[in-house]
Amino acid sequence: MAELNLKQIEDRLNEEFAAGSAENRKLVFWYDDKGEFAEDIDSLKLSSAQILHLSEKNQFKTKHFLEQEDQTTNYLVYAPFPKPDVHENHLEDVLLYSKRFYADRASLLVADLGIAESLKPLLEKHISFFANKERTKKFYDLGISTYDEKSILLGMMCALSGVRTCSFEEVLQVILTGKDLDHNKVLDEIAHYDLLNDFWKMCSEQFGCSVQDPALSKLVISLFVTCAAHEIDEEIPDNWKPFAMSKTGNVIAFLDSMMNSVVYQDDFDRFSAFVSAQLHIADVLKNFPPESLVECGCFPDIDTILIHWLTERLLAEDIGAQLGSYDIPGLCDFRSKTHFGRPRQNAYEMLSSAFRIESFLREKLPNGFKNTVKAYQDKLYQVDTDYRAFYYCLDQLPESGNFEKLRVLIENIYTNEYLGKLLPKWNAGIMEKDALTVLPLQRNFYNKYVSGSQDRVVVIISDAMRYEVGRELFNQLKDNPRSNVTIEPMLSTLPSYTRLGMSALLPHRNLTISMDGKEMVDGEYCIDLASREKKLQARQPLSRAVQFDAIKNMNTKALREIFTGQQVIYVYHDQIDVRGEHTEDEVFQACKEAVEEILAFIEKIHNGVNTHHFIVTADHGFIYKRDKVQESDKIGNVSHNEIVKRRYIISQDGIEEDGVCNLSLGYLLGSDDKRIVSFPVGTSVFKTQGSGGQNYVHGGSSPQEMLVPVVDIHMERGKAETRTAQIVLVSIISKITSLITTMDFIQSEPVSDVVKPTTYQISFIDQDGNLISNENTYVADSREEDSAKRIFRLRFTFRNQGYDKDKSYYLIAKDVSTGIEVFRHQVIMDLPFAGDFGFNL
Repeated sequence: MAELNLKQIEDRLNEEFAAGSAENRKLVFWYDDKGEFAEDIDSLKLSSAQILHLSEKNQFKTKHFLEQEDQTTNYLVYAPFPKPDVHENHLEDVLLYSKRFYADRASLLVADLGIAESLKPLLEKHISFFANKERTKKFYDLGISTYDEKSILLGMMCALSGVRTCSFEEVLQVILTGKDLDHNKVLDEIAHYDLLNDFWKMCSEQFGCSVQDPALSKLVISLFVTCAAHEIDEEIPDNWKPFAMSKTGNVIAFLDSMMNSVVYQDDFDRFSAFVSAQLHIADVLKNFPPESLVECGCFPDIDTILIHWLTERLLAEDIGAQLGSYDIPGLCDFRSKTHFGRPRQNAYEMLSSAFRIESFLREKLPNGFKNTVKAYQDKLYQVDTDYRAFYYCLDQLPESGNFEKLRVLIENIYTNEYLGKLLPKWNAGIMEKDALTVLPLQRNFYNKYVSGSQDRVVVIISDAMRYEVGRELFNQLKDNPRSNVTIEPMLSTLPSYTRLGMSALLPHRNLTISMDGKEMVDGEYCIDLASREKKLQARQPLSRAVQFDAIKNMNTKALREIFTGQQVIYVYHDQIDVRGEHTEDEVFQACKEAVEEILAFIEKIHNGVNTHHFIVTADHGFIYKRDKVQESDKIGNVSHNEIVKRRYIISQDGIEEDGVCNLSLGYLLGSDDKRIVSFPVGTSVFKTQGSGGQNYVHGGSSPQEMLVPVVDIHMERGKAETRTAQIVLVSIISKITSLITTMDFIQSEPVSDVVKPTTYQISFIDQDGNLISNENTYVADSREEDSAKRIFRLRFTFRNQGYDKDKSYYLIAKDVSTGIEVFRHQVIMDLPFAGDFGFNL
């Protein structure tokens, strides 16, 4: 420490003054040639002497003071300049009966830090650096274990940069991330202390770059060009080649450390944009084969190019297209997890959804109601989920207009190829005489699912939650180790609208619609919470009916007052339908929010109110299409009927017209009502007054409108043990023989309710823990049951440096969320031409 230097000086001076006799005072002159201790001199604690400051202008005054004014006190006479020539020194005669003290800082540093005497000239060259206590302390605090020329020079750079470990990479990160590459304050400080040439020499040694006309901006360009040359599977342009550096492994490791750093990520992005602008990356890379760009992660322009390629392939409906080993969904998944791909995740997810919708065209739709229901329940619902995901992601994009042609294509496929073919088969099936026996009926819900429950049951009725949205809820609950969950579809009423569906979910004997259109439950009009609660209590006295929005923000005490002592609680949740009715294009956003709200609510009630059984269902579903209903899709001349809505009509005689089906209302509701429900076979609507429901409709007959979920959840009282998804090497390797190495890993088991997705950082280190390769980030989130599909390959690029075959090196993986190392595998680094021994091209 700097204090130790002063302590040494202090001890030596006290010894000197103590050696004198008590009768004769002692004078000690200290000419500090370079003024190295000018800042520290007054902090010396001398037990038997005082400090007298000598300047070049007060020599005669000092001589008079020492010989005339004070002839008894011991003095250390400190002069922050060289001793003057004899002819110019007024104190020369005083020196004859005094002592000289010598203490140069370089000698003290050598002694204090155990630095070899041969390095003293290096310290003397940069002694002005050590003239400041704060700088010297920072140098000491680095804790350099072995001092040589490089570590001393680097230590001074670290102190000037504010870096706490002796690392050139950290120095460079601090310098590069300053406000201005052209006028860098830290680099100016390094130059001030005559370290600039050493800095650029270290850059050359680290990365293999030229030291001719060096500049930070040139260095940044060189770093990114070198990375691109390595990751792009094509020869780079000639005008880039002068920037390429020879030690590729070190370059990639350095850029990876910035890219993966919370501190430096934004700077990495800024540098990438800078290089992209300087080299016109976007224009240059357009001329490269797209497959050559897949592995490159240093420019966001590459994702722009790949997204364009994906879009063009999907517009051509070329769903078998590949780039290298990646098919379309594989490429979307891979790129969405890269650094610049993550901000484009919505675009990649949208394209993946478009791929799956186009893939549906290969599906053959079954005949018969039972087969149609099973096909929808098992697989076809996913088309609606993907259509929803397509528009949800599209709406999140800042410039969705770039995908308008693809949007039109997907809209046409969904409307004409999917709905246009599925709905006629569905409605042909629902006309079968035994159609209402295929699925549980909504009008039997209470008796089938609620009345037999031994525990308190909370029934969450989410208005307009169609079956495919319920599947999303189910999938998320399935991953909760504390829940046992099942899902099955239930056939809603027809007409499929809110008031009738809500009535059907109540306990009842008779469900009817009056002549004036009121939904009657055992002769009562149950339109509000009070009337519904009364109906529930008629069957089970310990029942409540509450509105979700009224209780979602209640504290635990208030919730317990509502739930305690109750056996059945109906919770009415309205997120999807209210948005669909008023802001149609937000309905898919509402679906996502509905799932999130219900998940959070179940956890809150389970944890706070000692409730373990939940059922989530809906009154009806919906059809949503982004393009508005065309006039040609409207069925006219229907206004004379009793009840006319956009997706159904109730009348005495029905509608005899092509594209319209008719069923008895009594048959549908289990009553003796002779009236007829008429509904379009496809997605057409009846012409009604007003312009509402141009995109979002319900009330008719389709799997989207009539299949509602019954998600039955039993939350466990104890917490199940969970574990993270593990990764292991497919084949064990013991020796690394190339600076670029690929390795196969496998996720040991699929993600499930007890196996949780985990993000890993995988890299190679030396025995001291220093990084010697790039860091690969991998998200272990595969749900594939087939183990072969859980194998993944990573590429490692090693630093171009010397390796010792007799030392230990390791492949390690760390869990990013915890920072815990989860495995370590020892390897031998057998790279005879790494470092400066090989060719430096």
